Amino acid sequence: MTLSEQLQHKINQKTKPLGSLGRLEKIALQVGLIQQSLAPVINHPHIIVFAADHGIAEHGVVNPYPQSVTAQMVLNFINGGAAINVFCKQSGIQLKVVDAGVKYDFDPALPIIHASVGKGTSDYSKGNAMQAQQVHECIDKGRKIVADLHKTGCNCVGFGEMGIGNSSAAALILHHYTGLPIHECVGRGTGADDTLLLQKQKVLQEVSVFHHLSKGTHNAEELLSRIGGFEIAMMVGAYLEAKERNMVIAVDGFIATAALMTAHALDEKVIDYCIFAHCSEEQGHQHMLQYFNATPLLQLGLRLGEGTGAALAIPLIQQAVAFLNQMASFESAGVDTKKI
Repeated sequence: MTLSEQLQHKINQKTKPLGSLGRLEKIALQVGLIQQSLAPVINHPHIIVFAADHGIAEHGVVNPYPQSVTAQMVLNFINGGAAINVFCKQSGIQLKVVDAGVKYDFDPALPIIHASVGKGTSDYSKGNAMQAQQVHECIDKGRKIVADLHKTGCNCVGFGEMGIGNSSAAALILHHYTGLPIHECVGRGTGADDTLLLQKQKVLQEVSVFHHLSKGTHNAEELLSRIGGFEIAMMVGAYLEAKERNMVIAVDGFIATAALMTAHALDEKVIDYCIFAHCSEEQGHQHMLQYFNATPLLQLGLRLGEGTGAALAIPLIQQAVAFLNQMASFESAGVDTKKI
């Protein structure tokens, strides 16, 4: 039998009706295939939050909050006051925060990963957001962060983000890869009202025309250089490295999935390592899930980011592995199987 067949047989022989653990059975199978093992384990799960600023956000044309909030939230992460801190602590998940390119001078002594590529990207309504060299640097740094984490024994990771204006970049990535009109890709982000939402759609439509995004002809690295954020590009590298290290990846919401779309354009096999945590209330995220033909684990009405959905889903992945390894089989428990 193939490994897939052996795993399915092991799942089917547990003391339960066939398929009665639903999605948990599929997760157990997937994790076993990722780890190439009949007895997979989840070791030292982590959430990595990548933070960076976006030049488009400086003028407040696409975001209700000032750009300064990005740095303030990073400090909040460090102080343990954000939702992601609470969820990680509750579930025993380790949290790492990365300065990928925040427009702020953090104290080098702060307990974050200092990987800044610049003080925010350039305004992509006027030119490219990043230079090609910066894109490569971001991807390389994202890879290194995950490689270093893997060396500590971590084999399960989720990626989160913080960056005022990054839902706009994510909407443009969705628009580019799917060809959907801007108004179907753009949501309220951090809470845009109706007036700001219409303005956001107008500005991003102009950006699409300026960068020829609707044609879907840019390769992944060129797309990142045109409209990506440092944190999104760094997540791309992180996804690719996690796949290379055979790590289980819990995929968070709108921005994290935009980064995955870009990583997928570079390596289609990355999707085999991904478990989609939840469906965000940000309307574009539903289109992203459809793009991947993915069914998320949770439907909680979240639209926060930070990796919060991934943190909530990782315990379910752990439960799937636990039943596979610890639940009795019909034979070991002396329970009769069904007659027909």
